[in-house]
Amino acid sequence: MSAEQLAEVSDLFVVAAVLLYVVAMVAFAMDLAFGRVRPGKAVAKSAARQPVAVGASGADVLPETGSTSVPAAPEPPRLAAVAGTAGLVLAWVGWVANLAAIVTRGLAVGRWPWGNMYEFVVAISFAAVTAFLATQLRHNVRFLGGFVMVTAALGLGLASKIFYTAAGPVVPALDSYWIAIHVTAAIVASGLLTLAGVTGILYLVRGDGMSRLPSRADLERVAHRAIVFAFPLWTFAVIAGALWADRAWGRYWGWDPKEVWSFITWVAYAAYLHAKATAGWKGRAATIVQLVAFGCLLFNLIGVNIFIDGLHSYADVD
Repeated sequence: MSAEQLAEVSDLFVVAAVLLYVVAMVAFAMDLAFGRVRPGKAVAKSAARQPVAVGASGADVLPETGSTSVPAAPEPPRLAAVAGTAGLVLAWVGWVANLAAIVTRGLAVGRWPWGNMYEFVVAISFAAVTAFLATQLRHNVRFLGGFVMVTAALGLGLASKIFYTAAGPVVPALDSYWIAIHVTAAIVASGLLTLAGVTGILYLVRGDGMSRLPSRADLERVAHRAIVFAFPLWTFAVIAGALWADRAWGRYWGWDPKEVWSFITWVAYAAYLHAKATAGWKGRAATIVQLVAFGCLLFNLIGVNIFIDGLHSYADVD
């Protein structure tokens, strides 16, 4: 296939990924809306260890042994169970389509496919879904599915409609092996931090209207773990960016807007982790700090490239 045909195939894979993510979002929403209420881990474990007095309300005495039995929690409706499974399957298929879009774009341009804003957003959407699916393999975080899917679908939609750039060469400053080191680390970290940001937003809005979500303690735990994994990667990306800047422009630091906001983002997440580790911050206060850091990340990834002129103004957005 020619480069032009590969680029067209890549665009079709992006459209397919958007559609699959949207349908997966609907399936996850049905699972969350009609499935069984998911209690927090601490509450569930405490309830499991709690002794039940004979004759207590809700407990039945077994005539043979005199012991008691507590009625099991009702199973989720079959529709919700099927919808949840379908959501995971669709998310994986959408993930494959997203990956195929990245691979075919790379083959079309003959380089690492994140040299402009369009390619970068497509890659971050893929990283966010990857973070969710990888976490789901070890922990049951299916409740996040719908929210991650809509985030990824919106990201791909913005990439296609607003940030789209025809396949072609990159600016000279990006024509380096450092793009595979610095930008890849930033993409992976951004995917994890996006997962944490979505979870943090759910923490704040959880209440009577969102009671089917896990407890706030569990939501905070998921966000914190994602940030713990992402922060070293973001640190490495900042350092690698400085090394690349020295090679490309002859200096490690030049107060370029992208450099400044990358550092501000690093400081914000460092403040969150420091507050959690030393001051014992938790709950709403820690979540607000985390979301402020997430806002810095979003502005650094999108706002700086579009609205501020600098050496990193290579978004190619008209």
